[in-house]
Amino acid sequence: MAHPVTPVSPPLKDELDIVIPTIRNLDFLEMWRPFFQPYHLIIVQDGDPTKTIKVPEGFDYELYNRNDVNRVLGPKASCISFKDSACRCFGFLVSKKKYIFTIDDDCFVAKDPSGKEINALAQHIQNVLTPSTPFFFNTLYDPYREGADFVRGYPFSLREGVPTAISHGLWLNIPDYDAPTQLVKPRERNTRYVDAVMTIPKGTLFPMCGMNLAFDRELIGPAMYFGLMGDGQPIGRYDDMWAGWCCKVICDHLSLGVKTGLPYLWHSKASNPFVNLKKEYKGIFWQEEIIPFFQSIVLPKECTTVQNCYLELSKMVKEKLGPVDPYFQKLGDAMVTWIEAWDELNPPAQAAATALPTAVKKDGPTSKSK
Repeated sequence: MAHPVTPVSPPLKDELDIVIPTIRNLDFLEMWRPFFQPYHLIIVQDGDPTKTIKVPEGFDYELYNRNDVNRVLGPKASCISFKDSACRCFGFLVSKKKYIFTIDDDCFVAKDPSGKEINALAQHIQNVLTPSTPFFFNTLYDPYREGADFVRGYPFSLREGVPTAISHGLWLNIPDYDAPTQLVKPRERNTRYVDAVMTIPKGTLFPMCGMNLAFDRELIGPAMYFGLMGDGQPIGRYDDMWAGWCCKVICDHLSLGVKTGLPYLWHSKASNPFVNLKKEYKGIFWQEEIIPFFQSIVLPKECTTVQNCYLELSKMVKEKLGPVDPYFQKLGDAMVTWIEAWDELNPPAQAAATALPTAVKKDGPTSKSK
């Protein structure tokens, strides 16, 4: 007699939220349905809060617009960007899950070279659940992957690795270029699928793109702040970069890992390079001072939590980058406000039982489960 088949629960089904910033109807979710439907979505609606965003039937989601952000955070809402995809970090703030996967609404399912659809979320989960190796580079890339291992000469004392805090995925089709590169290479498309995941070495910064990103909220969440961008700010399109630089120096300090490579998704449309140039203009030359600043950071040994590290970083930003432009004084203050908001919505475990469940629900979003 045939035994009934026990349904296999998707990995981390109750431990992961998918965060999507958007200004439009989320038809793109239809193609992700086989991969995303079992998970809870947090949709952060940017722009006009009176506009209704349509979400396909059958998804379990919460939708927050700017009115909800203001209601939940009160005066601290000033740290959440408006009219910029940086608003996604509000979703990181209100999530109650251990892991986050965030994706842009112009990112579609990609195919690997054999023509098989790529389950980007499953690959990110594999990346964050296996260790990273930031202290010694393995020439076969990810040693924890099936069919690979540590090569000869790799120290046995380092083979245990460290916990992975961030998994940074890539994109086929439209590459994530800055405006000047877009302008000189308007037709360039990325068709190169590199079947590899690697740990970014300790002491090395990288440009983090937020459109295909997963992270362990408990390990690095308080540093995953996408800064002050967009409406009323002198800069845009550096939100994910800022978060990446801050996270990387904190991961290095706390011996946590950052991986990049697989999974790929299909980035469907190029943004306007002239609009991008206006947003990026100041950032393009500011970053020539920002990068040496991050490269020179040494966090004090007393900083043993992400929050402590981040508050220390905010002081350094104001002190060292403040002279570059008054914007960095404002950004440093917003970093402190962000940590205050994080601690308010994510109290330490012992206080959590009494503190929060009612706060977000009461203040809460449009919540739908269909």
